[in-house]
Amino acid sequence: MEVFTLLENLEEILESGTKVPFSTKVMVDAEELREIIEDIRLKLPDELKQAKWVKEERQRIISDAEFEAQKVLKETESKIINLVDEHEITKQALAQKEEIIENANKVSKEISEGTRDYADGILEKVENILRETMDMIHNNRRELK
Repeated sequence: MEVFTLLENLEEILESGTKVPFSTKVMVDAEELREIIEDIRLKLPDELKQAKWVKEERQRIISDAEFEAQKVLKETESKIINLVDEHEITKQALAQKEEIIENANKVSKEISEGTRDYADGILEKVENILRETMDMIHNNRRELK
């Protein structure tokens, strides 16, 4: 990710800066730091857009799974109506209907949980990146003062 590269550049500038005698302070080119911070600001919205896309994609997958489950349910109900005439076939159809519904619900739940976990993981990564970036910026500003 480009944000990490920019953060590494910030670290290199701090490490290569002129040390102030008898302190932990370092003199650095403020304009160079400002440019890198501005680049970070420009890159972060892309990562936020990616997180939004993941969230929307998750919702789309859940909707598709629900639609498929409803489709399977309707197909099963249609089959049952057509087979009601014979008692044994009706029993088999009801058992098959329950199995299909159970499988459809299971698949829907697995897809939903998987997309939720995936989206949460992406959002957690973005949150950590933002937190680390903000911590570093605060520390750098504190050292500059």
